[in-house]
Amino acid sequence: MRKLIVTNLISVDGCHEGPGGNFMAMPLDPGFDAHNLASLRAASTLLLGANTFRLFLDYWPPVAADETAPAVEREISRLNAAVEKVVVSDTLSAEHTGAYRDTTTVVPRDRSRERVAELKRGKGKDILVFGSRTMWNDLFTAGLVDEFHFVLGPGVVGGGTPAFDGGTAVSLRLLGISTYEGSDVVVVRYAVNGTSPV
Repeated sequence: MRKLIVTNLISVDGCHEGPGGNFMAMPLDPGFDAHNLASLRAASTLLLGANTFRLFLDYWPPVAADETAPAVEREISRLNAAVEKVVVSDTLSAEHTGAYRDTTTVVPRDRSRERVAELKRGKGKDILVFGSRTMWNDLFTAGLVDEFHFVLGPGVVGGGTPAFDGGTAVSLRLLGISTYEGSDVVVVRYAVNGTSPV
């Protein structure tokens, strides 16, 4: 059984993005990329919502060939291109997948729970979620999320979008805490023990 792992940057005040939906207001430092690279190396499927997929498509494809980019970003770019990607969307189609066309499948939202359950029963390494808050909150409510890897950023954004929608109570079990040299982010890894409506 494959694990579905949600890894997200979270501010100290519990936000997924800053005021006005601004992700760049989030507290970022090099530890964020280091964690994302390690997560990608342990995964064989990347599960994304439409907005996060568009951000990836706009930024990552040319980075692999950019000699001025940090080595960690170049490797993330290569892995993003190679990994199987499943995008949950009612607005995207294959013609919108651009440079990722050969490695991307689009699944409608009303089939997302069914498709994720199929992926979890299949063979392979972890199924990884970056960003994609709306999508993973739905999967979390359905009891399909196995682990949360919260990247706690060193800052308070003072408002914005909370990480969780609310309405679902859950018991978590601590798997580990890690840091990166030269970085102020803290990665806290939890296993999900079970969900129930509040």
